[in-house]
Amino acid sequence: MFILSKLIDKRIAAYQAHLTHVHYAEVENMYNQMRIYAHDFNNHIQTLRLLAKGGHIEDVVSYLDGLDDSLAHITPILRTGNRMCDAVLNSKISLARSSEINVAAECYIPMEINIPALDLCIILGNLMDNAIEANLALAPAGRFIRIFMEPKSQSSQIYISITNATALSKQKKAQGRYKTTKGKGHGFGLISIDNIIGRYGGFLSRNSEDGAYVTEILLPNTCIDYL
Repeated sequence: MFILSKLIDKRIAAYQAHLTHVHYAEVENMYNQMRIYAHDFNNHIQTLRLLAKGGHIEDVVSYLDGLDDSLAHITPILRTGNRMCDAVLNSKISLARSSEINVAAECYIPMEINIPALDLCIILGNLMDNAIEANLALAPAGRFIRIFMEPKSQSSQIYISITNATALSKQKKAQGRYKTTKGKGHGFGLISIDNIIGRYGGFLSRNSEDGAYVTEILLPNTCIDYL
């Protein structure tokens, strides 16, 4: 039993390391695109100036429309007030919308969060990855993700809620947790979230309804003291 437990711990650790690498690459790609756009900004301005001087107003409008479409793919979508949350959520929201998923986010974290960056990245990244994957089983018209984050109890706690569409009917829990639908060898994301929240004495609620899946988390913003 001890050997099996150690093996599971190693697989979870490897999964977390892989997930962190993927999240970092997504965020880095987003900011690289922003840097490229900023570098090309002067060229865009010169082109527009020449078109305007030549009286080619229709061309100016067409050029601006193209820039607007391009900028929509790289501009940070969400500004929570916390850079760590922005980096993870913006990369995942951009990925979701590129998959034709309707995303609505209301997140307000006007402070530095004491939760270690790695742990918050694992929680938010896993929740969003699962939400995105669940949506892909549906037609685009039925896809949605709702994200809500805010401080509670005079900023001593962080509340996180993510609701997503799903093609599954209401599920039943087994040992307090919904079983993964990805097959054998999966489900480490859920275990990672559970372990982090349990380590900090937080609260976790998962609710499955027909067509929707809701995860609610309450974390103390004094997590640094637990380490």
